Amino acid sequence: MEERKYLTTWKRYLPVIRLHLKRSLTDDQSFKLNIQDFESAGDRGKSGYTFSMTMENGKVTNNISGSAVARDLYEALKSDETIKAMLQDKSVKISVGKSFLFSIKTSYISAYK
Repeated sequence: MEERKYLTTWKRYLPVIRLHLKRSLTDDQSFKLNIQDFESAGDRGKSGYTFSMTMENGKVTNNISGSAVARDLYEALKSDETIKAMLQDKSVKISVGKSFLFSIKTSYISAYK
């Protein structure tokens, strides 16, 4: 397993992510990430920094093993008690596209599964 190159970068974004996560309950949220923050942490080259991560009850439900950026984001989210509490009983989709737009879509998980 490689070292957590992007963990420090994501931890700096946690206050902003917390705010947008809260707002994402009423409306999809997105904000621009600073590309230099990630390039200085590690060079992803052609593979880029794009990823999509889906979580239910704070657990990742899709495969993010191929993306160090996504794995480190998940580590940062798990380490924040406020965010962990916000993720309970919710389905959250987080994605980062080529233009470094961080998007969050949140919905409540139905009790009638």
